Amino acid sequence: MVEIITIGDELLIGQVIDTNSAWMGRELNKAGFDVQRITSVRDKKEEIQDVLEKASMRAKIILMTGGLGPTRDDITKKTLCEFFNTHLVFNQEVFNDIQGFLKGRVKNINELNRSQALVPEKCEVIRNGMGTAPIMWFDYNDSVVVSMPGVPLEMKLAMSNSIIPRLKQKYQPGIIIHKTVLVHNIPEAVLAEMLTLWEDALPSEIKLAYLPAPGRIRLRLSARGTDGQRLQDQIDEAVDGLLPLIGDNIYGEEDLPAAEIFAGFFQNTGKSLALAESCSGGHLAHLVTSVAGSSAYFKGSLVTYSNEMKQKFLGVKAKDLEQFGAVSPQVVEQMALGALKATGADYAIATSGIAGPGGGTDEKPVGTVWMAWAASGNKVVSKRFRFGKDRERNIWRTSETALIELMQMMKKGEI
Repeated sequence: MVEIITIGDELLIGQVIDTNSAWMGRELNKAGFDVQRITSVRDKKEEIQDVLEKASMRAKIILMTGGLGPTRDDITKKTLCEFFNTHLVFNQEVFNDIQGFLKGRVKNINELNRSQALVPEKCEVIRNGMGTAPIMWFDYNDSVVVSMPGVPLEMKLAMSNSIIPRLKQKYQPGIIIHKTVLVHNIPEAVLAEMLTLWEDALPSEIKLAYLPAPGRIRLRLSARGTDGQRLQDQIDEAVDGLLPLIGDNIYGEEDLPAAEIFAGFFQNTGKSLALAESCSGGHLAHLVTSVAGSSAYFKGSLVTYSNEMKQKFLGVKAKDLEQFGAVSPQVVEQMALGALKATGADYAIATSGIAGPGGGTDEKPVGTVWMAWAASGNKVVSKRFRFGKDRERNIWRTSETALIELMQMMKKGEI
């Protein structure tokens, strides 16, 4: 029903990442609209017209962003004039908005700024409260074409306040409900096999998608229809059926990063947390502090990368480092207990591993990581993980796994 077209050479050469279409897709889906295609195209008249022509044959709603600035490379308005067989006219309201927006920012409004008040005669102008580029709405046969600025803030404001409400009124879309279940420590193929009978029994209104990432999988259940309560009941029943199959491996039921889920859980415990990091190199602390409100429970992190620092700040015994090596349960458990002692926290996490690409051995290949979780009273649990050969991915997986494992162990009373 909906197609999105993003315009700009910068998108195709990788200079700018297209975040607009991702945001638009999410918001349109929430409103009940199906996005069936997203296309990026260069600032070339013929190419814009070609993709617009094809989109108009498939979609009821075409949403375009980009190419509306005052410079020569911004050709969207003129291209739309040719496509809709119209011409540019001066719009006083748009010019008044431009004057108001630029007041105090520039001494004089030049011809380039003034040219932004020129709009295709056949369009309906939607006011842009955050910039100088006009937003243009075209009714085209049974379809709608909307051209918006590529600046994300301007586009988002127009979509939220004007465009989506008007589209809902015009097309009255159905209801779409999504539910995401977050699973860790089960490979995708293994999980799919475990869920074969459950998946076969899903109602026809529910579609299941596997969205894998290193160490975790998002199971997204999507229900479409007109009866919202019935769809929600079906989703809830389907999720209930997952619990006896993979319950211990489910760490969340919201489509959020692991750090946010951990923060929501841990903050409610009223406990405090400290970290002792070696192979994660501070990334674990970065994940924790990336969530607002972490200061309520996070004491801090000791990044003890060298053996000397492990001994000096965490009290790790030199003989254990020499006998077992830094990547060992003996050392990582001492690191976690040392972090508790140094900070006075209620819980601590420690990481030590071989992130790569070098440093591995037959006994401890690259990707070997030991983690430990300690609680007040000198309780400590450690586990070994084998991740992979990519350094960046190993650091990321170590950090996320450390948080998920602590959360799951606390829920089950294991620590």
